[in-house]
Amino acid sequence: MSFQVRRGEIVCIAGIDGNGQTELVHAITGISDPSSGSVTINGEDMTKKSIRYKNTHGLSHIPEDRHKHGLVLEYNLAYNLVLQQYFDKEFQSGTFLKNDQIFDYAQKLIENYDIRSSEGAFTTTRSMSGGNQQKAIVAREISKGPDILLAVQPTRGLDVGAIEYIHNQLVKQRDAGAAILLVSLELDEVMNLSDRILVMFEGGIVADLDPENITVQELGLYMAGAKKEGGTL
Repeated sequence: MSFQVRRGEIVCIAGIDGNGQTELVHAITGISDPSSGSVTINGEDMTKKSIRYKNTHGLSHIPEDRHKHGLVLEYNLAYNLVLQQYFDKEFQSGTFLKNDQIFDYAQKLIENYDIRSSEGAFTTTRSMSGGNQQKAIVAREISKGPDILLAVQPTRGLDVGAIEYIHNQLVKQRDAGAAILLVSLELDEVMNLSDRILVMFEGGIVADLDPENITVQELGLYMAGAKKEGGTL
């Protein structure tokens, strides 16, 4: 497959689980190496770059599994909010962390992104609700000012309030000029947020759709493999 995500748009990879979305995300982020092809951000080939390099050169990632790839559950909230920045001079001197600066920074994110926890920045992340864990990840990834934000099933398992909040944050980033690549199997989410929809089926893209020109029912047929652009499968 080959596609582009441009600044100021939300492109959604829509599809039923198991059609290659996880492998695609892992190849883009660097969790696993692609067997072929390339990943380019702002004209720079990122295919063989480290995850840290990608994270500090324009890519932010809201992972599908917030416990496995998004948080260190035994760390406090403050440390989770600087997981990808703790090595910056702002937060580290030599081999020592600047805890005062880390907790001050975390407090700002807690206030700006309405992250709720029993002990604020000192809260062990495992004890937080799923919605607030997800808000912490969203805050960490968006606060870096990414050029491209990869959001994978960002609202799975969340309550209505948390879903609305995260949707608003994605739209806000899009309107600020970031490129958003959303991966979702929720039909309503896909239709409501996307500027462009790429339907993935059996490891490939079978349709490039304008959400204003299709119905939810048509999108469901594409995702199920019953239809492709130009005819039926």
